Amino acid sequence: MANELQAIPTGVRVVITDIEGTTTSISFVRDTLFPYARPRLGSWLRAHAEEEAAQAVQAQVQHETGQALTQEQVIRQLEDWSDADRKVTPLKTLQGLIWAAGYADGSLIAPLYPDVAPALSHWRTAGLTLGVYSSGSVAAQQLLFGHTGAGDLTGWFSHWFDTTVGGKLESESYRHIAASLGVPASAILFLSDHSGEVAAAQQAGWHAWRIARADSPPPAAPVAGQVTLGGFAGIDVVLTP
Repeated sequence: MANELQAIPTGVRVVITDIEGTTTSISFVRDTLFPYARPRLGSWLRAHAEEEAAQAVQAQVQHETGQALTQEQVIRQLEDWSDADRKVTPLKTLQGLIWAAGYADGSLIAPLYPDVAPALSHWRTAGLTLGVYSSGSVAAQQLLFGHTGAGDLTGWFSHWFDTTVGGKLESESYRHIAASLGVPASAILFLSDHSGEVAAAQQAGWHAWRIARADSPPPAAPVAGQVTLGGFAGIDVVLTP
């Protein structure tokens, strides 16, 4: 049962949020973004074959597989990874490039949960620094928050982190992030729908709360003792004296 209200602990200076299942429904990523990119993987690489971005993706695929591959083999590998929902860097990079075109022409608009933008605005006004840590690439994160139903929110965030800092289930990743922020672990609050990520952040000394959206079942079972909230509306600020 999700708690109704929760005060941000005194001393917290940075709020880091996950995206999928936390600020945006899992269904948007699963049912809109992924299906939008999947049929365009091959056509995008073929159309941009002479460009640096496409060549970088091809090189990343070859590095990931340890094989010298033709362009068509690279495309088949990317399609296989997409079908298997693999979170590998070259696939995420290419998906981000394809989504960028979709956002730019208005085909894609990110539907945030209605409590997200007001809460983020309130926290910023209260002096908190905002950041994102998601398995999607930083480029994809910025595209999403740059094209929301509430407008371009990228300027609200000071920090962006993806799995290049490490896996989200590994406590060391959160230690790396805290070090890069230059603040004590206890000064950071992490919000995620995944109880395993919440536990990993807590092991690194962060405050971490699980967000359990009614329309977005968590990918992992809740852990006893974790603070669980139904959304951002119940989170308020306690300013440091």
